[in-house]
Amino acid sequence: MLYIVGYGEMAKAILRGLKNGKWDMENVGVVGRNEEKLKNIEKEFNVKTFLLDGFDITDKEIILAVKPYALTEISMRIKGVANTLYSILAGKSLTEIEKYIKAKFYIRAMPNIAAAFSASTTAVTGDVEVKKRAEEIFSYIGDVVWVENDDEIDMATAIIGSGPAFLAIIAEAVSDGGVYIGLKREIANKLTKGLFKSFSKIDMNFSEIKDKVMSPKGTTAEGILEMEDNKARGTILKVIKKTYEKSKKL
Repeated sequence: MLYIVGYGEMAKAILRGLKNGKWDMENVGVVGRNEEKLKNIEKEFNVKTFLLDGFDITDKEIILAVKPYALTEISMRIKGVANTLYSILAGKSLTEIEKYIKAKFYIRAMPNIAAAFSASTTAVTGDVEVKKRAEEIFSYIGDVVWVENDDEIDMATAIIGSGPAFLAIIAEAVSDGGVYIGLKREIANKLTKGLFKSFSKIDMNFSEIKDKVMSPKGTTAEGILEMEDNKARGTILKVIKKTYEKSKKL
């Protein structure tokens, strides 16, 4: 049986992915403090629910899906030694998790906001003994990328965790550009969303895509010159770097 500690948005995203993916929801449990919220979760997802205080995690598979600041409190309310602990707490290393909650095996995962649509790209690391199981579980909310260690998870977080916010700014700017040159906002938004959707389907290296679109003395070449003149590439590099550095200070 798989247990999820927490009932926030990411916990619900995982539950929704499992349910839509035909996981046996009778073998899923949700653990939390608020009895009323647990009842709502039980009704929505047809799962068993358990109160947090005194919950015994011994030999269980546990997904820790709470806010990072709640780690200390959670550790004081539960008991036992889990079989496998899957943590999705941002900024909390495996070493730190191990200090608070005991388990035989540990996995750290970093999904993103697209998990709500089963379209996350989730970075995963931890004990290789449970690698396949971790990849199986998180595949229910999208694609899974195995990385080698905690530091690579923090690097991945700068891209897949924070990235949607960065892309949202870029998308908004592209749409604004469309409006500036004369498109109606509704059309500019649809074109921009379509652009991102179609781009994700192009199975080429990024430089290949650019080279395919950029013709000699063409319109795209003009736009790329403007981007390079305004140091767009360098700015994005610095954004990822700064985001990663901030994650190491949490």
